[in-house]
Amino acid sequence: MKFELTKQYLEQLKEQVELGQKESIGEFINQLHPADIADVLENLDQDEAKTVYELLQEEKAAEALMELEDDFRQSFLKLFSSSEIAEQVDQLNTDDAADLLGELPDLNKEEVISHMIDQEHASDIIDLLRYDEDSAGGLMQTEYIVAKENWQVRRCVLEMRKQAEDVEKVYSIYVTDDEDRLLGILSLRRLLFADPKSLIRELFKGEEIHYVKTHDSKEEVAEIMEKYDLVAIPVVDFQHKLVGRITIDDVVDVIREEAERDFQMASGISENVESSSSILKNTRSRLPWILIGLAGGVMSSQIIRGYEATIADIPSLAFFIPLIASTAGNIGVQSSAIVVQGLASNDFQMKGILTRVLKEAMVGMIVGLICAVAIYTVGFFFTDETKLAITLAISLFVVVLFSAVLGTLIPLVLDRLKIDPALATGPFITTSNDIIGLSIYFVVAYLVYF
Repeated sequence: MKFELTKQYLEQLKEQVELGQKESIGEFINQLHPADIADVLENLDQDEAKTVYELLQEEKAAEALMELEDDFRQSFLKLFSSSEIAEQVDQLNTDDAADLLGELPDLNKEEVISHMIDQEHASDIIDLLRYDEDSAGGLMQTEYIVAKENWQVRRCVLEMRKQAEDVEKVYSIYVTDDEDRLLGILSLRRLLFADPKSLIRELFKGEEIHYVKTHDSKEEVAEIMEKYDLVAIPVVDFQHKLVGRITIDDVVDVIREEAERDFQMASGISENVESSSSILKNTRSRLPWILIGLAGGVMSSQIIRGYEATIADIPSLAFFIPLIASTAGNIGVQSSAIVVQGLASNDFQMKGILTRVLKEAMVGMIVGLICAVAIYTVGFFFTDETKLAITLAISLFVVVLFSAVLGTLIPLVLDRLKIDPALATGPFITTSNDIIGLSIYFVVAYLVYF
């Protein structure tokens, strides 16, 4: 049954907190999924959230903590002592624990680790903290099932039972040699149907193996897991030794974060912001591209001002300025969006840049021709100025063609310069195409009329 957070429930919960009805609160809240608990906590004030959180069972409390939005979690953790945070860290998988500790200041981080009961768990977390958070090493967890190639199946099953106590989800078994070098992956199905006396090395031969290295980027990890439909992938170090695994839930988070970041960048938001982000952070993230758009608007106005005499002689030209500007921006955004999508999925690896540009140019010519015919028809029948209709038709054709090519080239150039091409789908392409589109419009008008 899906839990629905309502205003009525929140009011009732706040009343229970105020009256100190901890037993009834705890009984209900512990039945919820950690993600639903996180939603509840985020809609309470800090003190109320702390009261409710302290009524959660240990494991569920730790899971709910990781479901909280980053900004809320950082402020929420300030309400707890280092020893209280350490209790939660002890309940988490190493990857989540490392993420949580990574959000704390260095001094607090050391205090929390010193209060942890499970020293082996603490050691694994410290190892993970050495990796860049955007790498496979920073994404992996050290809990996994491993078998040696020279084990018999019966021993493997016994060892699995011991190891599985620390592994939340078992997808497959990783086979290594005596030096811990990854040799292959053994499916649970094949293990279950194998002869108990068979050696592990006889079971995984011929199985295709996909893995990532600790220094690979999280985007590369997501790409591989998506391409091969993997639910988990092993991680090896520079010596090809097995050091961890990455599961699908972590990769889904990466894909979602990347999609959100690209969408924000395409909207002209320079920083990663959330609904709970501060007013200052929201302002800081939006202001740069707003100022760039403002500068573009000033440049556009200067272009119009430069043709002030032309507009004075032919006032009807001014009526269609918004049409030219919006069309240029829309075409550019469409072309750049397609290119950015192709770059993200590596569709361009086997196709040359020239091929892509020519294709978009052909699309631009067809769209431009259709738009030109349509606007010429409108101008011819609804105005008395044939020259105006010709000006609009030619301008629109050239503007659409140019915007399509520019919208294709800009993200490709940005990608070549190692700059996120998602920038090209937002105010950058819109502003530049507005300026160029108006310039083309007035040049064509001057040529037609004079």
